[in-house]
Amino acid sequence: MRMTVTSWSFPACTLREARGVSEALGFRAMDVGLLHGAALDRGRITGDPEGAARGLDGLAVSNLYWLFGRDIVENAVSDPGARDRNTAEFDAVCRFAKAAGAPTIFVLPGVSGPGAFDTSAAGLRDLVAVAGQHGVTLTVEPHVGGLLASPADTLRILDQVPGLKLALDYAHFVCMGFRQSEIDVLAPHAGHVHLRQARPGALQAKWGEGVLDFTAMVGVLRDAGYDGWLAVEYVHQGYMNTLFDDVLTETIRMRDHLRGLGVTA
Repeated sequence: MRMTVTSWSFPACTLREARGVSEALGFRAMDVGLLHGAALDRGRITGDPEGAARGLDGLAVSNLYWLFGRDIVENAVSDPGARDRNTAEFDAVCRFAKAAGAPTIFVLPGVSGPGAFDTSAAGLRDLVAVAGQHGVTLTVEPHVGGLLASPADTLRILDQVPGLKLALDYAHFVCMGFRQSEIDVLAPHAGHVHLRQARPGALQAKWGEGVLDFTAMVGVLRDAGYDGWLAVEYVHQGYMNTLFDDVLTETIRMRDHLRGLGVTA
């Protein structure tokens, strides 16, 4: 396992600035996506994926976070009307990821509604097939307010979508009230991992104010054979009231803890 950091942890930065901050902290790679000041250019990726990858100027990309619309609802994977559009768009996205050296892409599963689960599973099967054609792994992130609201629901969709992996963030499940031991069952299905402290009712918490045991978590992931990236993902944004933590300090605390566990950048 190696550690990395998310570009959207530094929302006021350009991508170049976020890269500079991450490198100053000792991270050798970064998760990138379409959020905040460090956002990638959606139009360039869909129009000229290989050119967009060259524009990263050698940045090591640990994961690509792709939103099909402007938020978690628009063009969601669980929207039957978006299925063909998303699949067509995803070919260019995978070409970009492959050219940029990103081993995984993560998408969101969509939101609840009539027939949403089956529609999401069908859409994700389409996307897994496209990703496979390009040698990229598709991951999906269960999240607060999304379709996959429990470990059981998550295992159910994994069973229905062969080849799908997880962008696993224990914080979302802990926020929803699940114990860490109840989330561990998902570790064998991880394709990418996000790390931040949390507690019931709070998606993000300061180091000493959460309930997650990262030493135990890393041990469970190792026992499950996970050898991918651990992405430190403290954020400063309105979503789930995550506006009140010192992102830089919390990122350093997590980095130092991971170093103590033998995880390098």
